[in-house]
Amino acid sequence: MTDSTAPVTPPAEDGATLLDDIERHHRRFNVFPSEAAYVAVVLWGAHTHLMDAFEATPRLAFLSPEPGSGKTRALEIIETLAPRPMTTVDISPSALFRSVSAEASRPTILFDEIDTVFGAAASGNEELRGLINAGYRRTGGIFRSVRDGENHVVQKFPVYAALALAGLGDLPDTIMSRSIVIRMRRRAPNEKVDHFRQRTNEPEGHALRDRLAAWADTVREQIDGAWPEMPDGVTDRPADVWEPLLAVADAAGGHWPARARAACIELVNAAKANDKGSVGIRLLADLRTVFDGAERLTSVTVIERLTAMDDAPWADLDGRPLNTRALSRMLGEYVTAANQPIRPRNIKIGTAVAKGYYASDLADAWLRYCPPNPETPATNATSATAQVRALFPVAAEVAVAATDPHPGATGQAPTSAALASLTTTG
Repeated sequence: MTDSTAPVTPPAEDGATLLDDIERHHRRFNVFPSEAAYVAVVLWGAHTHLMDAFEATPRLAFLSPEPGSGKTRALEIIETLAPRPMTTVDISPSALFRSVSAEASRPTILFDEIDTVFGAAASGNEELRGLINAGYRRTGGIFRSVRDGENHVVQKFPVYAALALAGLGDLPDTIMSRSIVIRMRRRAPNEKVDHFRQRTNEPEGHALRDRLAAWADTVREQIDGAWPEMPDGVTDRPADVWEPLLAVADAAGGHWPARARAACIELVNAAKANDKGSVGIRLLADLRTVFDGAERLTSVTVIERLTAMDDAPWADLDGRPLNTRALSRMLGEYVTAANQPIRPRNIKIGTAVAKGYYASDLADAWLRYCPPNPETPATNATSATAQVRALFPVAAEVAVAATDPHPGATGQAPTSAALASLTTTG
């Protein structure tokens, strides 16, 4: 005979079912751009309940080109699900620092209208950006000088905290590289959602939040220190970003591990496709297009071809076109395979000499900074040209670039027509 007064132990929460319920909650109020986006947002929300089990916390960035795309609503739904949410549209670095430095009451930061902080019209806000970046890793922190009796000592304060952001346009590169980016868009006329009413829908989210917190306690030991298997090709920073989400998916089981890895691949590839890179990397990539297998080009030809490129910034850099001096200065930041700055060299044109660039000097920078070139090599040109066309699949070939002789000659300055016509001969 059983004791009817004994407490009844509730059945253990099934992680996959719980995440399914949370996904349905999001789908009621938001139309995300892809299935991968729903998966990422659900897993990100779950990871906020397990922060101390991870080495890093990815930033979740809802970005769009236009307002009215559901970004704020996405943060509102996350607010009902995350532990100790702190929603803001404007916070000073010192206020944010004080909010996240107390580990026992560490909030989940939900930062709306982030474009007013880092957008084109903003002033940079380097201190706030540094704080956001430092809080990405659990070991990160901010150092401050504090009084200790009659003396001042340097003390490290923890700033590790989960952070979701929403805004127009893009974020600074250092934040983007630490973020899972959801490119939001306005709903089409046929895309319908429920109207979110705080009075009735917030308690529904809180019920899911409480279930999520209880489930997190049951899998915390399993997740702590786990090394989830990464999809092929996901390494370095993207792997750091996705590791917590894949660990949560593996703990939940069911279809979530497979869905999480599919979402990881899709969103990592999308981030690469949208990565504008620095101006320097854009220059290197466009130079690879301009050379198109040529062994050498004069500076005049390079400038003419760069400024003629559609959808490129070179015809208008801060109100003026790129010139040979600026080109030399920008390329001088990169080095050849012989570890020498890339500089214009003498190119002989008949009896005349012009300044220009050799593909062999650019080869190592193209290899290191530019995405792989899908072209198949089909040329009988020099080994340096072959490196350019095939993007140097054999590392030893890069060293060949260092052996290219530096021609030097003196003579009458070439005409503009001769400079513009020079490609692979001289």
